This record gives sequence, C-alpha cells and structure tokens, in this order.
Amino acid sequence: MFLAFAAATVAACGDDSPFVAPPPTTAVPAPMEANATVEFVIDGDTIDVLIDGREERVRLTGIDTPEVARDASETRPGTPGECFGNEATAFTTALLPVGTPIRLERDVVSRDDYGRMLGYVYRAGDGIFVNYEIVRQGYAQPLTIPPNVTYSDLMVHAARQAEADDVGLWSACDG
Repeated sequence: MFLAFAAATVAACGDDSPFVAPPPTTAVPAPMEANATVEFVIDGDTIDVLIDGREERVRLTGIDTPEVARDASETRPGTPGECFGNEATAFTTALLPVGTPIRLERDVVSRDDYGRMLGYVYRAGDGIFVNYEIVRQGYAQPLTIPPNVTYSDLMVHAARQAEADDVGLWSACDG
C-alpha cells in the first residue's frame, strides 16, 4: 500500500510542479513481515543483519550519509570523519537498535562492488521506511546509482524538504 502511494506521489510530482512534501513514513498503519534482524549498525548507511541465520552487510540503497572517522582496525583505515557522520550513525542506531526486525527489499542490482547487499530497509513493527527517514531528517543526501532508481525521486524530495527545514546536516555543515 505505501509503495503504491509513494510511487503515485512521486509520479505526480514533475520537474515543473511545486514541491509538495511526501507524507511522513510514520503514517504507515500496519506492521510488515520481517525477513531480517538488525545485528549491528556500522555507520549511517550501512548495517549488519541476520537473514536465515546468515550475517549480511547491507548498504542502504539511494542514500549517502557522511563518513565517520575510521581507525586502523576498521575497513578503509585512516578515513577522516565528515561533518555530521557521527550524528548520522547515531540516528540510524536509534532507528534500528540491535535486534530490530526489518523488511529488506532490493532493487535491480542486488550487491555493490564491495559485495554488500543493497537494500531498502523498513522497520517491520511499524513500516517506517528507514532510507527515506534518514534523508528526510537531514542525516543523508540522496545517492542514485542506476539502475537502482526506484525511490530516487522520493529521496530527492526528502532532501529538498530537509534542506528547506534547515535540519540535520543542512544546518550543521557548510557547503
């Protein structure tokens, strides 16, 4: 139901029409069937999940959060942190605490060049579209890598609204 509504909302918004904020994801009235469980939040746009007893690293499709600083024991050691990286990670952790049942949905390309599963993530208990919520609250920018474009317009609209509301990274970071 939400997917059809979101698609209709996006389709109704052309480049020439004034922007109308999409409905908040909290309006989704029903829980969804879970197909994974959060095991750990790596950073604002990457999580570890359990699917049928198997651990998978999932990169949230369609969004890009600022990087957190990495030390020598982590992947990409020596990567400096970016403005609002720690806050984005904290926000994602608050949305997806360890043990949270989630619904993962995939787009055309299912894995990135690093072998991570690419996914749209929904909290199963209340249907919150996590990718969207992170952008809408100002913790990420849209990142569209074709052919995974299902929610690209929705993410752009969410980012425009976050910027207009001057929230999250839009108020804290220059440029």
